[in-house]
Amino acid sequence: MSWHTKSVDDVLRHFATGLDGLDEDEARRRLERYGPNALAPPKPISALRILRDQFTSVVVYLLLAAAAISFILGDRIESVAIAAVLAINTAIGFSTEFRARRAMEALLQFDVSKATLIRSGRLRTAEAAAIVPGDIIRLDIGRRVPADARLIETTDCQTDEAALTGESFPVSKRADELHDEGTPLAERANMVYKGTTVTAGTALGVVTETGGATEIGRIGILVGEIEEKPTPLERRLDELGRRLVWLALGVAALVAALGAWQGAPLGLVVKMGIALAVAAVPEALPVVATIALAVGVHRMARRRALVRRLPAVEALGSATVVCTDKTRTLTSGLMTLVRLWSPGHDATALEVGALASRPQPRGEGDSAPQGDPVDLALLAAAEKGGVNRAALLAQRPQQGMVPFSSVRKFMASFHRENGALVAYVKGAPRTILEMSEVDDRQRRQALEMNDAMAREGLRVLALASGTVAEASEAAVQRLTFIGLVGFADPPAEGVKEAIERLRAAGLRTVMLTGDQRATASAIGRQLHLLTEGEAIIDGRELDSLSDSELNTRIAHVAAFSRITPEHKMRLVQALQARGDIVAMLGDGVNDAPALRKADIGVAMGIRGTDVAKEAAAIVLQDDRFDTVTAAVEEGRVIFDNIRKFVFYLFSCNVAEVLVLLCAALAGLPMPLLPLQILWLNMVTDTFPALALAMEPGDSDIMARPPRDPAEALLSRRFLMSVLFYGALITGATLGAFLLHTGGPERRAQTIAFMTLAFAQLFHLGTARSDRSVLHLKRALANPYALGALALSIALQLVAAYVDPLSRVLGLTPLSARDWMLVVGCAAIPAIVGQVIKLLPNRR
Repeated sequence: MSWHTKSVDDVLRHFATGLDGLDEDEARRRLERYGPNALAPPKPISALRILRDQFTSVVVYLLLAAAAISFILGDRIESVAIAAVLAINTAIGFSTEFRARRAMEALLQFDVSKATLIRSGRLRTAEAAAIVPGDIIRLDIGRRVPADARLIETTDCQTDEAALTGESFPVSKRADELHDEGTPLAERANMVYKGTTVTAGTALGVVTETGGATEIGRIGILVGEIEEKPTPLERRLDELGRRLVWLALGVAALVAALGAWQGAPLGLVVKMGIALAVAAVPEALPVVATIALAVGVHRMARRRALVRRLPAVEALGSATVVCTDKTRTLTSGLMTLVRLWSPGHDATALEVGALASRPQPRGEGDSAPQGDPVDLALLAAAEKGGVNRAALLAQRPQQGMVPFSSVRKFMASFHRENGALVAYVKGAPRTILEMSEVDDRQRRQALEMNDAMAREGLRVLALASGTVAEASEAAVQRLTFIGLVGFADPPAEGVKEAIERLRAAGLRTVMLTGDQRATASAIGRQLHLLTEGEAIIDGRELDSLSDSELNTRIAHVAAFSRITPEHKMRLVQALQARGDIVAMLGDGVNDAPALRKADIGVAMGIRGTDVAKEAAAIVLQDDRFDTVTAAVEEGRVIFDNIRKFVFYLFSCNVAEVLVLLCAALAGLPMPLLPLQILWLNMVTDTFPALALAMEPGDSDIMARPPRDPAEALLSRRFLMSVLFYGALITGATLGAFLLHTGGPERRAQTIAFMTLAFAQLFHLGTARSDRSVLHLKRALANPYALGALALSIALQLVAAYVDPLSRVLGLTPLSARDWMLVVGCAAIPAIVGQVIKLLPNRR
């Protein structure tokens, strides 16, 4: 129900309660009816089911197939190694899925253990879980609200609702009924919500919702209903895996048909089919992909971004839109005095501000004074201007105070000064002007300045002082107007530059905030987030738009104000429906559903709530928005490197398939044995591919537009390049093989094996970059590539000359002349590749 539109009497009547509260018997009956005032834990899921779900990926099927083939061929070591990789992948997936279940559990921190309530006319402290609808609760400064409640009476009460609504400033509360059912959550001044904190004053309220029916509980339900989708990389690798399965089956079928047509012995046909199937499946792909992402995790950690879900490392590099909360994400989260208008009274204004403010003493473990953020901002500005409140109090002892209330709209602090009693006052500009002795010109000038500062999204207060007869509210009259002060939650350091970098990289930044439109507009302009042709929409207007209208307009909207968690989810869905890859940044409970719904959820690690961090895939350890830019850059580097090693692996595997297939079509002896192909896939595939995962990014990586989200990992141009280089390596291998087909078969196979191996190793230089590695700086940029090359060459020599390995692989030692032929033929594809890279029209 819209409790905020109901009068206090109507709400009390609805719940059959009064100011004396419920009696204990009725409270027990309601507890049985409504259940405990606790957030429901997530629906349990068995560990066995999570484990079973890890075996539904095509990539896992590839690993299983590779292990089975190795076992069938008698290579127990290879089979065990692949099984170990499968176990590692399964463990990573299992732990990730298990950890994701904790997103709902983190909501439990918003449960309040104790609460003060009235039962049978007596004030008592009780377990918050025992609170029921109709209970009367008392709220005091510094305490968290134990349940959603309609306020009955308030005394200077303010609450901090930033984590729930995104509202930057503390919200003043009052008991008056509101008449608009569509009043946004952040503007329901007569309601308080579970998990928010009382920052000033006291209040009484009647509980309207408990447990999962509260606003915080409703967010928990939203989070729990969202199914986690695969990242773009996971989708691409899954599609790639399916293609590989069909390729392997197709190659095996082709060989079987070819062997039957040629009348070859069944044993030879089976042997050739297995060899081709092994050649078609790059066993190292899932392993290298996992390690490349792990490398990305390490790189991001060094740049203060903690990755909680492995595929999210690359996914951020695929993003096309960054949706971000405002408070404490784009802004500092700290109230700051940013404008002071006090003609000729600057020093006096700072003194008035300091004396008309009241910090709370530091609590145990607190690093800074607590209290109203506006008071703390005034004190900080005064200190910066050389005004010390303690020194002022020593000279002007305090004699009394009138606290701020939403009714009187000012506060006053009374001090003894040179025998007189002086009031130092701050409050709403129009109220203070009415209490001050100003002429029409001064009033008009002050109101114009007030309006100008308000248009900038600032919270404006007026300052005044004057001699009074007594320390009372009625005595605060005929004051001297001192000036105006404007407060803001200013942009965080580096945010503006980060938005510009994202824009240069082709990413839109969209601000989603629960703050009012004027504040959102001011921050948007300061950050250059709102540019020409881009609009701002508030929650009411958003509600009036149909899904089709929203999909049409969202491409030209850069900021949304006064929005709810449901709004944020709807906006993420609308962007995803357009084909965007959405990164969502936030830190509050209200951000959790959108963080889960987005393609990549990014939470703030210092100020962020546990709910937001558990719902996110990436946590920024320094709370800096510009860390997102660094993470996007790392994500792009990772995807580039994945494409590089996929290109390398597929070129090598295509070459292996073509060598065997062309030899079969030409009626030649088998140039390679199945065990030799497995060795190549283990040595000349794995180590160089791992080195490619460590390749540094190109200098222009953040000057490129985002990738097309619909683009497959194996695009047409990519496949053509794979086939071209695979054919070059095939030609070099078969050329060397044909020159020795008249001699011993084992020697010819050894030459083909070594030529193919060295051609693949030299192909590493082609795969490393679009630029030629003939440039020394580029060649030395990745020492891991040089190390992988040296290690692989050494292992090839061991395979050729060390028994029993050479005997198992069916190899024989080669002469110096044979090695010249091998190296010469193997170098041809690499030389062609480097020449192509030097051509101006190579694309």
